[in-house]
Amino acid sequence: MSILGEVTVAVSVVLGSTQVPIRQVLKMGRGAMIPLDCGTDDPSELHVNGIAVAHGRILLAGERMSFEVTAMLGQAG
Repeated sequence: MSILGEVTVAVSVVLGSTQVPIRQVLKMGRGAMIPLDCGTDDPSELHVNGIAVAHGRILLAGERMSFEVTAMLGQAG
């Protein structure tokens, strides 16, 4: 298993998505709000190397944010 300890993977959490014209992106400044196509209770997705592997929810504890896995996805994603 020690050989796997050196393997790097890209992990991201997808909260939602939207389409924004580039002109609007260029006008954005710090604190800009971007509306997403999801609600606060909708599940987020955990992606590993660009592939959805789990659903879950975002948890906040003070200033710390974490992701709780609620369901693993099959190979179909």
